[in-house]
Amino acid sequence: MTDQAKGLLLTALGVLLVVPDSLFVRLIGAEPMVTAFWRSLTAGLIVLVVALVWQGPKGFRAVARTGRAGLIYAVLIGTTAPGFVLAVTYTSVANVVFIFASIPLFAALLSRVFLGEPIRPRILWTMLVVWAGLGVIAYGSAQSEVAHWSGDLWALYVSVAYAAALTAVRRVRDVPMIPAVPMGYLGAACVLGLVSAPLPLFETHWPLLLGHGAFIGAATCLLTLGPRYIGAAEVSLLILLESVLAPLLVWAVIGEEPGAWALAGGAIVLGALVVSNVVALRRG
Repeated sequence: MTDQAKGLLLTALGVLLVVPDSLFVRLIGAEPMVTAFWRSLTAGLIVLVVALVWQGPKGFRAVARTGRAGLIYAVLIGTTAPGFVLAVTYTSVANVVFIFASIPLFAALLSRVFLGEPIRPRILWTMLVVWAGLGVIAYGSAQSEVAHWSGDLWALYVSVAYAAALTAVRRVRDVPMIPAVPMGYLGAACVLGLVSAPLPLFETHWPLLLGHGAFIGAATCLLTLGPRYIGAAEVSLLILLESVLAPLLVWAVIGEEPGAWALAGGAIVLGALVVSNVVALRRG
């Protein structure tokens, strides 16, 4: 198998494992911080085992040597777990995943601010169209019974936090950052365990809780490894699959309709990103 095929396969599998993430939160239906605790704990333990088998303790020592960049990455990744659960709890799944699709654009903007990297005209035009689409989604939240602006803001926070984490580790590109992920997840679980009562939920929902963490842990590893073998445009196009499949899965299983405004705004966001990445592929 060629590196290109390997990268496409690993990344596609990672994206497919992320697709049920929102559905798990809906099916568990618990207090958000409790769900976030188990999501962080189980996913963190799975990634921890993979990191130890793959690199051993030296991987964690390498991350520790990255200093502030590694710390920022781990903390931000840790905060995305409760942020994601709060987003899905308070707004529609369609709104959440459509907003998440803007992560590459926030990463480009933060790279311009903190790393001094120029924003290409293609990215600038894509940003303008995507933000117009996000405006349509925000307007629709005021007209929908399943969506609310507070959940949209949490989804926006997760997008910015993840983009900031990616920007931070661009200063240490030669260091594999998988060991930093369990640091962030398990650190978040420790904090969430202090502010919630997670044990009663585990007694009644343990299959869903363990399955949720297993899916996220496996997806995290695959989405860290796969993009090493393919280009950024290909990665972005594959990740957009989640934005299409996740709302459809939730709609099919529990009947949560995205709503006309969310679909319209999502079509604008996804259309702009698809065109932008196809242009990048053709140029590449």
